[in-house]
Amino acid sequence: MSYQDIYKVWSTDPYFDEKTREELLAIAGDEKEIEDRFYKSLEFGTGGLRGVIGAGTNRMNIYTVAKASAGLAKYIVDSGEEAMKRGVVISHDSRHFSPEFSKIAASTFAAYGINVHITDELRPVPMCSFAVRYFNAFAGVMVTASHNPPKYNGYKVYGEDGGQVTEEAAAAILSNMAEFEDVRKVKTSDFDEGIASGIITRFGVEVDEAYTDMLMDLIIDKEAIARQADMSIVYTPLHGSGNKPVRRILKRAGFNNVHIVPQQELPDGSFPTVKTPNPEDPAALTMGIELAKKTNASLVFGTDPDSDRLGIAARCEENGEVVYKCFTGNQVGLMLLDYILDSKTKAGTLEDKSFACTTIVSTKLCASVCREYGVELQETLTGFKYIGERIKIDDEFGDKHFQFGFEESYGYLSGTNVRDKDAVVAAMLVCGMAAQSFDRGETLFDRLERIYKKHGYGFEQAVSFTLEGKEGIDKIQAAMASMRADLEAVKTADEAAALIGGPSVKAVRDYKKSVRYDFASGSAETSELTLPVSNVLLYELGGDKGIDWACARPSGTEPKLKIYFGVYDSDKDEALARLEKIKAEMSAFVQNKLQ
Repeated sequence: MSYQDIYKVWSTDPYFDEKTREELLAIAGDEKEIEDRFYKSLEFGTGGLRGVIGAGTNRMNIYTVAKASAGLAKYIVDSGEEAMKRGVVISHDSRHFSPEFSKIAASTFAAYGINVHITDELRPVPMCSFAVRYFNAFAGVMVTASHNPPKYNGYKVYGEDGGQVTEEAAAAILSNMAEFEDVRKVKTSDFDEGIASGIITRFGVEVDEAYTDMLMDLIIDKEAIARQADMSIVYTPLHGSGNKPVRRILKRAGFNNVHIVPQQELPDGSFPTVKTPNPEDPAALTMGIELAKKTNASLVFGTDPDSDRLGIAARCEENGEVVYKCFTGNQVGLMLLDYILDSKTKAGTLEDKSFACTTIVSTKLCASVCREYGVELQETLTGFKYIGERIKIDDEFGDKHFQFGFEESYGYLSGTNVRDKDAVVAAMLVCGMAAQSFDRGETLFDRLERIYKKHGYGFEQAVSFTLEGKEGIDKIQAAMASMRADLEAVKTADEAAALIGGPSVKAVRDYKKSVRYDFASGSAETSELTLPVSNVLLYELGGDKGIDWACARPSGTEPKLKIYFGVYDSDKDEALARLEKIKAEMSAFVQNKLQ
């Protein structure tokens, strides 16, 4: 059927609820809006669904959630009776319709005879991942759109290891969903009847306690925490799901002076006090910093709605005045990596064959830190699912020991009982790291400077080009295709530099074609890349330490083309100047491709 035909069905068939039909009838005659809502089905990617809330096949609503759940249900049923019995864990955050989407998912699984463990209130991503392993479930679903604006929601799928679903499983689920292209074919059941029959059960305090006990085993330098127990800390949940678990672990860990931003404490899917509920944006911590000034806090941090990302700011002095400055995700990740490896080395608890993980668009200084402590560093594609896979392969089923993983977008993980970003454990670790620094008479900025002086200065930034709707997605894909086509004609480093209008280009990695083009030899030699296929281009730019880079990739969660940059130098000012130059040149290059 054409998108107009599908629109007509959705707007007139009594199968769809009255609000859905009213919403669609209200846009009658608006062909562009109708096309955007119905020209395709909301795509089920490697992690699940994410989209704008609303009526239509290309929107997040109870029907598209039921369709995805039916696809996952068939995958579970095809995996056998034992998989059905182990069932699915479902959790949700504070976003609009998250509870409703959780219930329709549970009702769909129950209709196909699959047991369901559903949270009794909102709980964050890491607790969903943990609960999958805790219940030995076959799969998990987290209803969230993470840090996206309020108009979004999503449906994130986990495998039996607690990590994001594998690409093979995602492909099978997507294939299954094709059977339910007409969402009226999806079987659902009554939620309350499912509770009464026992096929749907709620979980709560039991998992809270087990998760917190697990985190307690990951605490580092308890003596420093005890000595700095009264340090003033400000925390904001940004209207999300981190409020209770974060406060619970900080109290258990021994921090006695934690202040919560009252205006941002309670769940609210409109996120009324921030432009965006994203701790990557320093503005999200504005209220936290204001409270920190009143409470003389040393540390401020915030978590996003599903509490898988954490951003921090710390007190320092500038020109004789007390100010609060934010750290980037790369800086926090670098400090936490050094904190964990250094503390464990000194305590004699760092195991042989230890490894850490980061991504190809995160700071390159991690390699130097890991070399200092004799720890292997593994780089993955962007996305924590790949870090989770490395834990499964090398720690759970291998003979290596995972110590820490992070990505530049403010996601961190310690321990192996969660297989996704965990802002709750990150909050505990950041507070512990701050306590250790204060105990040594240094600030967190002193700590970072000490790492820079030892390993070199590194500065990373990212620029995003947002293009909404079908037209925007088409432009992003066309831009990536054009950049990729350019490489076919380039033979030398000079030609590659001229192509992007500035910096020298040693090589380009095309992860979609799994090819690295080496221009240093003057003959554009190629070699094979071993990471999974992904629509990513990474430009190796040389620089003082030979590891400067820029990277272009479409966002997997938002309608954005993201450009990342990293520059490294023994001289701070040189690094900053070169970063600005590369950022301007690469941004202009990409902007031209998007025209």
